[in-house]
Amino acid sequence: MIYFDNAATTKVVKEALEVANLYFTERFFNPSALYHGGLEVKNDLNAARRVILSGLGAEGKVYFTSGGTEADNLAFFGSKKKKNSTVIISAGEHAAVYQSAQVLKDRGFEVKTAPVDGAGRVIEEEFEKMLGEDVSFVSVMHVSNESGAVNDINKLAFLTKRANPKAIFHSDGVQAGGKIGVRLSKNIDLYSLSAHKIGAPKGTGALFAAKNIHLSPVVVGGGQEEGVRSSTENTAGIMAFAKAFTLTQNSLKESLASVTEIRDFLFEKLSSFDDIKLISDAACSPYILAFASGSLRGEVLQHALERRDIIVGTGSACSSNKATRRVPEALGLSGKYLEGVVRLSFSRFNSMEEAKIFIQTFTEVYKELKNYVG
Repeated sequence: MIYFDNAATTKVVKEALEVANLYFTERFFNPSALYHGGLEVKNDLNAARRVILSGLGAEGKVYFTSGGTEADNLAFFGSKKKKNSTVIISAGEHAAVYQSAQVLKDRGFEVKTAPVDGAGRVIEEEFEKMLGEDVSFVSVMHVSNESGAVNDINKLAFLTKRANPKAIFHSDGVQAGGKIGVRLSKNIDLYSLSAHKIGAPKGTGALFAAKNIHLSPVVVGGGQEEGVRSSTENTAGIMAFAKAFTLTQNSLKESLASVTEIRDFLFEKLSSFDDIKLISDAACSPYILAFASGSLRGEVLQHALERRDIIVGTGSACSSNKATRRVPEALGLSGKYLEGVVRLSFSRFNSMEEAKIFIQTFTEVYKELKNYVG
């Protein structure tokens, strides 16, 4: 099987699985327990926090969550914002951010949406025009899950703080952490991560919070995670997350070179199709390559390729539900292209041989399907 849907999830790497198994079977103690085993596990969790902080190049705290979605929710609902102030998100945000913003809107906040270009990057000039002293919270994703567009979050955070030093800047880094080099400036207040995008088990995420940021709990109970996120910590998942994060940091340069070669090859080949529009561009994260067909629906291509043992993703535009077209429409797609989105996403375990097999198979499938619908 050729698996080109790594933006959706990744397989758990052997090293992370081994670490998880250790905490499932031998070091299974509750980190809140006061006996030696519990204290040791608590120390391990704190070491895992330091691993994440080091990988982000930041100073502050790390709160472990059940995933990227909960981390985004904690950023939105746990941070202090002036009542009825303005919240800004980008038009390309993941549903976890978009829906959180809609909840704030229902609570009386004014929500503004910063436009993006055709690849999914925030248009910085338009973003800057939206800033002001009334803006209390900004959330702009680091890397788009739909197109791989990379936003200069350090610059956007600087612009935000210049307009209002008290504003909080959050970024969803789920598709960035462990994949591209991340160095958070002091203007980044909150940053979300997810474990299962980098070879660790599902069900674990993290929220980085800068030193000056105080969060109110969204999940209450026993007071774990310094009272910010109650519930007994998922020690096996967290330690596997830290292990996978370390592995990705150690192989970052090699992985980027490998996936860039794959992305560039497929970019060139797909560019030759007359009715295919490339959404991702050369400045996007090499881990994601999105395109849209003007002739065939994305889900049709997905299923046809699956029958050839090739797994790809689709843009959320494949549904007729208007809500799922939000991001593709923001990217400027229209007409049949809205229905034809396909997303390829890679990992360090993919190879050029797989890329060559993919393009050969895709070409055959595409021609066959076009003849059928034509």
